[in-house]
Amino acid sequence: MIGRDPHGDMPVLETKRLRLRRLTMRDARDVFAYCRDPEVARHVLWSAQRSVGEARAYIRSMLRRYRSGEPASWGIEWKQTGTIVGTIGYMWIHSEHACAEVGYSLAREMWGKGIMTEALRCVLEYSFGVLRLNRVEAIHEVDNPASGAVMRKCGMRYEGTLRQKLRNKGRYVDVDLYAILSGDARGDGVSAGAPERKA
Repeated sequence: MIGRDPHGDMPVLETKRLRLRRLTMRDARDVFAYCRDPEVARHVLWSAQRSVGEARAYIRSMLRRYRSGEPASWGIEWKQTGTIVGTIGYMWIHSEHACAEVGYSLAREMWGKGIMTEALRCVLEYSFGVLRLNRVEAIHEVDNPASGAVMRKCGMRYEGTLRQKLRNKGRYVDVDLYAILSGDARGDGVSAGAPERKA
């Protein structure tokens, strides 16, 4: 379900358990609560936060993106408690080619509950149904297979391994690339399956 954000043009997206909304400065302590965890930060390009001030700085950067209309992330609000437990959003969007990359992170205590699958499905629905994108892709480090499982559950297809694509915390890492096309999402595309990565 899609609602409108009263504070701007970025929509509020809702699922049964989640509300995807713009971050605000009031969310700083929630963001710090999970971003301080080294396990949460292990496979993303940012380091574990050391203070609430770092969480505030991150939120300020996101607020600038909201104001300028740049690709940005939603905060993932757990409806049951009203707390922010993660983020999901666009790393980039190429309007000319109608494609985008999504990325996400989630508090460790929320892992294994299908939360990120629920959030990603919602964002893909918005990407194809509202933004009219043709392709959405995502990457994950090869030693983070749980992230690939989320992508496959949402119908994304493994397209290959990009060797030493990123430098993360002092080391070059291989990443797996997944993508889904608008035709796949409608069920009329030529690539209807979502095979697992081949070792």
